[in-house]
Amino acid sequence: MATLKIDYPDEILVSMKESKDQFASELKIAAAVKLYELGKLSSGKAAKLAGLDKVSFLKTLGAYKISVSTVEEFEEDMKVAIK
Repeated sequence: MATLKIDYPDEILVSMKESKDQFASELKIAAAVKLYELGKLSSGKAAKLAGLDKVSFLKTLGAYKISVSTVEEFEEDMKVAIK
């Protein structure tokens, strides 16, 4: 697995009132959601990037007010997630 290093000012953690781990997790999820929204990643690959299972990722999309691309993709995702 590849690693990405992102430099950010220390004030970010203070203003967000988060630990480094919380910020890293939130940043991974936000990136995965955006890449999914742009159509650059499937929901499965975006879920992996976010460190979530598919069902959790699909639920997370709702928190970001992002809809699942198509009904067909949603149905397929749910079939795979239920297995």
